[in-house]
Amino acid sequence: SDSVNQTEGPVTVSERALMTLSCTYQTTYLNPYLYWYVQHLNKAPQLLLKGLTADKKVEHEGFQATLVKSDRSFHLQKRAVQASDSAVYYCALSDTVTQGCRGS
Repeated sequence: SDSVNQTEGPVTVSERALMTLSCTYQTTYLNPYLYWYVQHLNKAPQLLLKGLTADKKVEHEGFQATLVKSDRSFHLQKRAVQASDSAVYYCALSDTVTQGCRGS
């Protein structure tokens, strides 16, 4: 079966320090896509990063992650966290979309 394991519970990091949130996965998909979502207090989750290509670093607003298929990981890092980064972070997994939609 497919599953994702990530850092659980609160993580305390000093401002301007490095934050790392771990995400590992198990899947039967040949080419899985991995995602990090962020949910700030009283707001809906928002897509933060997506890993679509193995061993390629993706970055957005100071956050970065690399989809490493050899150890099935997609760890999230930010080098200089701020108070505004306080939020709930979710790692998610999906299959590769291999077929487009056809209009009528």
